[in-house]
Amino acid sequence: MAEEWKRLLSECITHPKQLLSRFKIDVEPLEAVVAKYPMKISKYYFNLIEEVDDPIWKQCVPSPLELQDVYGVEDPLNEEADSPIPGLVHRYPDRVLMCVSEQCATYCRFCTRKRMVGKSTLNPSLDLYLKQIEYVRNNPSIRDVLLSGGDPLMLSDDRIEFLLRKLRAIPHVEILRIGSRVPCTFPQRVTEKLCNIIKKYHPVYVNVHFNHPREITEESERACGLLADAGVPLGNQSVLLRGVNDDPKIMKELVQKLLKIRVRPYYLFQMDLVKGTYHFRTRVETGIKIIEALVGYTSGLAVPRYVIDAPGGGGKIPLQPNYVISMDDDKVVLRNYEGKIYVYPQPRENEISVRGLPSYGPQSRVNV
Repeated sequence: MAEEWKRLLSECITHPKQLLSRFKIDVEPLEAVVAKYPMKISKYYFNLIEEVDDPIWKQCVPSPLELQDVYGVEDPLNEEADSPIPGLVHRYPDRVLMCVSEQCATYCRFCTRKRMVGKSTLNPSLDLYLKQIEYVRNNPSIRDVLLSGGDPLMLSDDRIEFLLRKLRAIPHVEILRIGSRVPCTFPQRVTEKLCNIIKKYHPVYVNVHFNHPREITEESERACGLLADAGVPLGNQSVLLRGVNDDPKIMKELVQKLLKIRVRPYYLFQMDLVKGTYHFRTRVETGIKIIEALVGYTSGLAVPRYVIDAPGGGGKIPLQPNYVISMDDDKVVLRNYEGKIYVYPQPRENEISVRGLPSYGPQSRVNV
């Protein structure tokens, strides 16, 4: 039963004509798209689609618009420039990303690694893994390793354990992370056997990827529950997508449902400048308004960090609404989530002593 997921994976939809089993559409325009950007949809995720062009459809079904993008680039984050070893990205001082798989259960049409997912451009192998691990071992500044892809959980249990065991044996590696969309698009892959493997190598964090409330089902809740019960902290990374979740009400419903299944919203990503994804992009103001609609109106636990992964490889840059109206040596003037104005008096360095702090009672209130 534990290997049932392998059988289910063999039933994935990989050709536009298979869409005709449920939807009456012209699949001919999709043929050219699939020739450049492969198609793969798990039967589970395909069954979440309710109608053509709904939020689930947009994320997984090829669109002719993918071939009309004249603005995007193949490697918008310039990962290749930060890859001392094929498949390993060392951008930040204390952490690296290891691409350990080119496969996913479902190929997202907005994927930032659209250039490689589903193709044999990297071809991860045991030899490549050993080279990546050796790089980590030889760089003591690396304390955090993120397994990515593709989707790492598409690997066999044995291969996943091999990677976790080898990395955990390196003394300076403190944190292991796995980035996976499997709990969302193919929750059958998350088994008790897999969770028992992962929990042997704690601390292991898993970042999942839900973009829309309809992706949270009994099956995905079960998958996240198995991981959480195994002691795995779960965070969610969403991508802001036009026509999918670019609406404050949708995002509020999503983040609240995530907390109910023990997943904490972590990042909300502005769409990367990936070739073939222009039709998914929103204006940055849209993301800021979504965060503004969450702050104060729902738990702080539910508010993700909105970021742009800077084009060209500059790393993640956080964005948020501006709640600071003005700031000087004496005071900070602030706006709260309701638009009300408040003043926070600054401490005066020459008044701070071992005897105590100055009083900021009503008599010292600062007028704006």
